[in-house]
Amino acid sequence: MADTNTRISTLVGENDVVLFMKGTPLFPQCGFSSRAVAILDHCGVAYESVDVLQDMEIRQGIKTYSDWPTIPQLYVKGEFLGGSDIMMEMFEAGELKQMMDDQGVAKAEG
Repeated sequence: MADTNTRISTLVGENDVVLFMKGTPLFPQCGFSSRAVAILDHCGVAYESVDVLQDMEIRQGIKTYSDWPTIPQLYVKGEFLGGSDIMMEMFEAGELKQMMDDQGVAKAEG
């Protein structure tokens, strides 16, 4: 488990925004992950995604790492924000994009 925590810490530390999700941004494998991708895409930020379905150690380890039982999970600048419901609430209130702007998160290319 220590190795898994190290891998997760590295992912979270090396990327401004990390979404641990089921599937990929192009092919989300659950509705909550699909919603999380849509929110981030709408915010126009660059982000790294981790498909937990491809790595069972990460799938279990991320739940322990964050002390949060569900996936997807969003990290911004090393801080755990929450899952798709929290993302949606923050997005609808305008808080998510504002936080991304305030923290200088890189914009998506395109």
